[in-house]
Amino acid sequence: MKTYSVSQLTRDIKSVLEQSFPRLWVEGEISNYKRHSSGHIYFTLKDESAQISCAMWKFRAAQLAFLPQDGIKVLVEGDVQVYERSGNYQLIIQQIQPAGVGALQMAFEQLKRRLLAEGLFDDAHKKTLPPFPGSVGVITSPTGAAIRDIVSVIQRRSPATKIVLLPVRVQGAGAAEEIAAAIGTFNKYQNVDVLIVGRGGGSLEDLWAFNEEIVARAIFDSTVPVISAVGHEVDFSIADFVADHRAPTPSAAAEIAVRDWREIQGQLNYFHEKMGSLLHKRLDNLRDQLTNWQNSYAFRRPLDLVFQQRQRLDELQRSLTNNVNHAIQMRQVNLKHIQTQLNSLNPDAILKRGYSIATRNGKILTDASQLANGDSVHIRLASGGFDSTVTSVEPSDAQENTP
Repeated sequence: MKTYSVSQLTRDIKSVLEQSFPRLWVEGEISNYKRHSSGHIYFTLKDESAQISCAMWKFRAAQLAFLPQDGIKVLVEGDVQVYERSGNYQLIIQQIQPAGVGALQMAFEQLKRRLLAEGLFDDAHKKTLPPFPGSVGVITSPTGAAIRDIVSVIQRRSPATKIVLLPVRVQGAGAAEEIAAAIGTFNKYQNVDVLIVGRGGGSLEDLWAFNEEIVARAIFDSTVPVISAVGHEVDFSIADFVADHRAPTPSAAAEIAVRDWREIQGQLNYFHEKMGSLLHKRLDNLRDQLTNWQNSYAFRRPLDLVFQQRQRLDELQRSLTNNVNHAIQMRQVNLKHIQTQLNSLNPDAILKRGYSIATRNGKILTDASQLANGDSVHIRLASGGFDSTVTSVEPSDAQENTP
């Protein structure tokens, strides 16, 4: 019998375990959950009769869509690893998914609060649905009732609308990634006008792919308007909150996406009749106006109006001529009056009446007190003038009476 050293046995056990159990999924309940300051996560995964240690490294833990807690059931994907120094084995976790209604509901609420805080649910980001889409993209299972309902409704309501299906898994491992990738594909090729993303009803576990963050962000980033149609009327998913429009069922999503051709035809008929009525009314109004013009005096005797206006023009011309002549005459009278006033104030006219102007040193003399015997003065007459010498000064009467 072969004898092993402890190290040899441990290495062989490590080799057998790690090769026999490649990456696998394990379901259990979390206990002893701890997040180390380094960012790594450590916990124990247990069921009724066994437990196993688990570790999740920082870069994987940062990608978790929810915050694990003690007491919740989860599905973990990981690799078996034997730690040779202690001889213990553990699972190195790659991802964690909630399992069971309680854990799923907790994860749902956590993600909902986080995306709400980021603004992914804001109405400001909602895109308007096209009124008449030429093509509708559908992301759902190719074999479920949802695709049959969608196709039936669209073909009945709008037979000319093209339906493009990208088949995906709608539940189970990898479903969320397929749904997100399909949304990205439609956005890459831009070959549809609106998207319907959804599936028929089911349990919270069945619908969980539409509560994954990867799907929510793919819907938010889509430039093509998205209608979510997950489950039944009472079911709400994260996809419903992010989508541009939420439909309670896949059939309702198809009704929202395309309008019924009969409804459109009815509206076209209504507008056709409305336009015809408005046109007839307008023509009747124009016809009445034309009749009124034809019966008017101006229409029946247009030359009379010309003669009346010509007569009016003659009257205005005569009035204008009279007013101008009168204004000229008034200006002439005013000018003569002003000329008379100016002539009466002219010093030469005063001198012609026998008066004279006496100046001494260029200054006009107005009072005898300004002179003294022997002063030389210049006397200006109406015609010419002369110089004289003062021999005597006679004061005025007012000066003689002054005490």
